[in-house]
Amino acid sequence: MRKTRLLLADDHKIVVEGLRGILEPEFEIVGTVSDGCALVAEAQRLKPDVVVADISMPGLNGIDAARQIKKMDDRIKIVFLTMHSEASYAAGGFDAGASGFVLKHSAPQELIAAIREVMQGHTYVTPRIAGQLISSYKNSTTCAAGSPAVLSPRQREVLQLLAEGKSTKEIGVLLNISTRTAEFHKYRMMEQLRIKTSAELVQYAVKHGIVST
Repeated sequence: MRKTRLLLADDHKIVVEGLRGILEPEFEIVGTVSDGCALVAEAQRLKPDVVVADISMPGLNGIDAARQIKKMDDRIKIVFLTMHSEASYAAGGFDAGASGFVLKHSAPQELIAAIREVMQGHTYVTPRIAGQLISSYKNSTTCAAGSPAVLSPRQREVLQLLAEGKSTKEIGVLLNISTRTAEFHKYRMMEQLRIKTSAELVQYAVKHGIVST
């Protein structure tokens, strides 16, 4: 019987090695990456059954990487393994197409159970935040002014890099766009989100899980 093929994504090497030890007896680890851009590229190349990814990663966060992966190949299942216990992170992950959400301080068996569940076509949410997540969906408003949902994938990439301290010139090089285009995205986001300063833009990115502190 073929083992489920996993691609692991976390920017902490010790976490990846720990996951390998937990998961290898039951699953096949086809690759490991340390940032969101590499995750998207390797998911396209390796076509794993399941991606196990952190949310906070450099370059491109896990949620936006998941969105790109699902658009590229909807058959790939995504399980987030994160330290963020707020329901808003889980909601963002599921909105991006994830099938599972597990906290890093949960028991290792919970991650294994989550992978098994998503492979059977089910959704897995760690019991610690399930109630919060349901409440957040009941109280949410889709695409309200100021919501990350109003931003395009390119805008979210620019926002993360700005929040990581990159200049618009550096962003242009990293994303292969002109400095002027990077600046346009920045000021367009500020207009859409009703934000007046660059500092507020960074605070917004942290608050909504686009980048971590």
